[in-house]
Amino acid sequence: MKSIVVSESVYRKAESVFTSATRFRCVMAPDDEDGLVQAIRASGAVHAILGHRKYEEALYSAFPRGRVLARFGVGHDGLDKAKATAAGLFCTNTPGTLDDSVAEVTMFLIGAAARHLVTHANAMKGGEWQPVLGTELRGRTLTIVGCGRIGSTLAKIATAGFGMRVVGYTRASRTAHDPAHYAELTPDFARAVGDADFVSLHIAATPENARFIDAERLALMPARAWLINTARGAVVDENALYDALQSRRIAGAALDVFDREPYEPADAAHDLRTLPNVILAPHIGSNTPDANRRMAEAALRNVSFAEEGRFADMNLLNPEVLK
Repeated sequence: MKSIVVSESVYRKAESVFTSATRFRCVMAPDDEDGLVQAIRASGAVHAILGHRKYEEALYSAFPRGRVLARFGVGHDGLDKAKATAAGLFCTNTPGTLDDSVAEVTMFLIGAAARHLVTHANAMKGGEWQPVLGTELRGRTLTIVGCGRIGSTLAKIATAGFGMRVVGYTRASRTAHDPAHYAELTPDFARAVGDADFVSLHIAATPENARFIDAERLALMPARAWLINTARGAVVDENALYDALQSRRIAGAALDVFDREPYEPADAAHDLRTLPNVILAPHIGSNTPDANRRMAEAALRNVSFAEEGRFADMNLLNPEVLK
């Protein structure tokens, strides 16, 4: 039976799937790159299933050509696809496995922001009774930045469940995964956010999206708007966001992802944890038993497809490797 190394943070999330695998022996390995490479050599593993950590050098020479670096999840900014391709390695992810989980937690963050639930909970624990005026969601405008599978799942929840008006921002060359639940789709960011009560980010952490939400784009949002980020921390300029929040240029932010995780401020003078109009969560968007099981099963399928030469069936991130 061939061995696969599975980074520890991933292994523990779906241990029952990995321990019951019948085609491969799944070996838990350290998350850090050096420890992972050592585990590959010690176990004789022929593929790897990885979390969202960044892998920069040693991993890409740890396997011969034709092996799989299977991302457990959708975001794949931790993998250097160019280096993997040069080394002849397949990079995969697991689209469709966490749409509901991430969309649901995004909706919960929107609701918590609208009704100041974190503020109220903290006040009550301190013995205070200070109800703050909240906002109903029906009829409010939600702008979704990035209208792929997760963004479109959120659009459906927001419209069908809460009666919100949903505007989608998508680049001119793309369309929404499911356009039916958008009142409007536009490639004009200023138009998309101009009347927004909530702006939710669902774009990948690609080089073109680095610091996509910067001071200029934050200035286009209404003062009443909340920024919601369950995508990737790298798509937000956290210093610019801090300044916008501190000055009340926007109403607030609810964040599940950060540029550095566990969260560390870019500098001590811009610590988001010190602001009262911020809701913070430790990257829990996809962390449910159901989503973890689906991601583990999908990652193992990608490895199996590679073993069988069924490359067209893989969720391949670097198809140029086939050349």
